[in-house]
Amino acid sequence: MKTSIHEWASVDPGAEIGEGAQIGPFVVVGPKCRIGARTVLLPHCHVVARTTIGADCVVSSSAVVGGDPQDMKFHGEDTDLVIGDRTRIGEFATINRGTGVGGGCTSIGDDVLVMAYTHVAHDCVVGNGVVITNNCQLAGHIHIEDHAWVSGLCAVHHFVTIGSMSFVAPHSTLRADVPPYMLADGSEGPLRIRNVNLEGLRRRQFPDEHLAALQKAYRALYRSDKPIAVAVKELAGTELAKDPCVLNVMRHIEGSLAGYQNRALERYRTDKTRQIIRAE
Repeated sequence: MKTSIHEWASVDPGAEIGEGAQIGPFVVVGPKCRIGARTVLLPHCHVVARTTIGADCVVSSSAVVGGDPQDMKFHGEDTDLVIGDRTRIGEFATINRGTGVGGGCTSIGDDVLVMAYTHVAHDCVVGNGVVITNNCQLAGHIHIEDHAWVSGLCAVHHFVTIGSMSFVAPHSTLRADVPPYMLADGSEGPLRIRNVNLEGLRRRQFPDEHLAALQKAYRALYRSDKPIAVAVKELAGTELAKDPCVLNVMRHIEGSLAGYQNRALERYRTDKTRQIIRAE
């Protein structure tokens, strides 16, 4: 496949266009952008500045990626957006670059699907295989781990972490972390962990022994009357805690409680400060 740049496209002379890339009419590719091999930019999409898009991606019509962060603390510093391979960006989606005080980079992994009208704000980190459904609104500094699924019309508060292979129900408002492998629902008030994401894990061919262990851990953590900190501590002393998936859930919850993730990080705006906090 030959590289194709439509005569009505506007490509900055400093942009790098990979072999076989297809750039449609009325597309704008700004300065210091890199477009990977065989990536398709459909008509009217904008790749604003300092954006790297991997190979075999699709950016749909009227999407805007690499725009300035919508953060009052941003003052024009050089920051980036990095998008991995085989990622698809839906119509009218917007993804902003990072900020200088937030690490300087927004990152989207490989094999990600960002559906139409979704917004991914500055300094977010989205892992591999993530699905973000139509009309989701992600604030800054959010971390979505690998293979998580965020359903339509969700709003996620800044600094929230959504664990790997978890599922967030439609219309949810998330103000707290979602542990890995869980089904979370924030559509009717405070976030509730409804169950283990059994269907999603079975689709990923999770072994039955891990599914059984996660279900027992879920009941111990979320179906008892004990505070979550107490439940985690008690679970740590059982045979169940030796299961690697259960251990991952426990570490995620402990990280939230200790302030290594979640909205407690709002106090610490730089990576250097976060490293100091973790070291302590």
